[in-house]
Amino acid sequence: MARHHKFVIIGGGTAGITVAARLRRAGERDIAVIDPSEVHYYQPLWTLVGGGLAPAGSTARPEVSVMPKDVTWIKDAAMEIDPDDQWVGTAASGRVGYDFLIVCPGIQLDWGDIPGVAETLGQNGVSSNYRVDLAPRTWEFMQATTSGTAVFAAPSGAIKCAGAPQKIAYLAADYFRRQGRSGVKVMLVLPGAKIFGVPEFAATLMQVIDRYGIDLRLESEVIEVNHERNEAIVLDRANDEKYAVEYSMLHVVPPQSAPDWVKATPLASADPKGWVDVDKHTMQHVRHHNVFSLGDASSTPNSKTGAAIRKQAPVVVENVLAVAAGREPSAEYHGYSSCPIVTAHNRMLLCEFDYSVQKTPSIPVIDTTKERYDMWLLKRYGLPALYWHGMLKGLA
Repeated sequence: MARHHKFVIIGGGTAGITVAARLRRAGERDIAVIDPSEVHYYQPLWTLVGGGLAPAGSTARPEVSVMPKDVTWIKDAAMEIDPDDQWVGTAASGRVGYDFLIVCPGIQLDWGDIPGVAETLGQNGVSSNYRVDLAPRTWEFMQATTSGTAVFAAPSGAIKCAGAPQKIAYLAADYFRRQGRSGVKVMLVLPGAKIFGVPEFAATLMQVIDRYGIDLRLESEVIEVNHERNEAIVLDRANDEKYAVEYSMLHVVPPQSAPDWVKATPLASADPKGWVDVDKHTMQHVRHHNVFSLGDASSTPNSKTGAAIRKQAPVVVENVLAVAAGREPSAEYHGYSSCPIVTAHNRMLLCEFDYSVQKTPSIPVIDTTKERYDMWLLKRYGLPALYWHGMLKGLA
């Protein structure tokens, strides 16, 4: 082995840094984080960047600035895992041995799964807030759209921040209305049979849809883009038919999965998406007791959000320390997730729920099933502060 550490964390994103910080606060010293990134992003603000409500630069900080003190940073990419001999293979730094492994490499954006998208991203009115370099282009295309149809689409399957495709549609509809652009039609293409799984939030979102006059297409998905004709090919699964929609602008979200290299490891589940196969409550791998996973690449069936990671991280840390001490893991994660859905330039709906798809409000004195200005302030200013100064330091 090139080196060995007691705790090895794959991924220096939200999950990896949060777990590393919590392990340090628990008194652990021999911790390594494997990640090649120079920049750390607060991705939830990318929607606001795309809506012209936040600068892209405000979402980024140097990775070194968020790495916990005295944690070894292996600035390299993980490429393989051998859970039997307990090592992680890297692109350039050799093998890294471990006693305990926490796998949180993030999620892979599978642009190639929608033919025609990769060739036109960032051009011809086609963009996506799922890349920080493209989010400003979304705002540019929105400003340039004065007529025609603005299409906003989400793919089937699990994606990070499942509400993001809706958020930008509402911000665009709000912008077009405030600009008096009545000639622009907003179409929202969603794969589910309902706009949201929790009835109380779904009812409010349907009011938003009605207020803006959005053309909502449920049980539908954009499966191809023809940029020469400015056409999105939509599959209507309810009626098993395809049709073309001519767009003036198109916000597209790619299907997503675990990174390809993770899919090739013994840690992957049987699911074709290749998620790291963990117990949904303890976050412990189902076959390898000294391996844990959290965040977007794990197999837990919650909505993949930073808020979910905030609740998963303490469970992972408590349980990995229990296993290290020879005990069984006892801490449990119950599927909490939060989806702050921005519905206008100054309003937000805070959707909090768990595995049972029931409301789990963390601010009981406020009715978060309604659009609120104070929740907008939380989204724009409160949550970023909580992220940078609390969560990444192992304090929240």
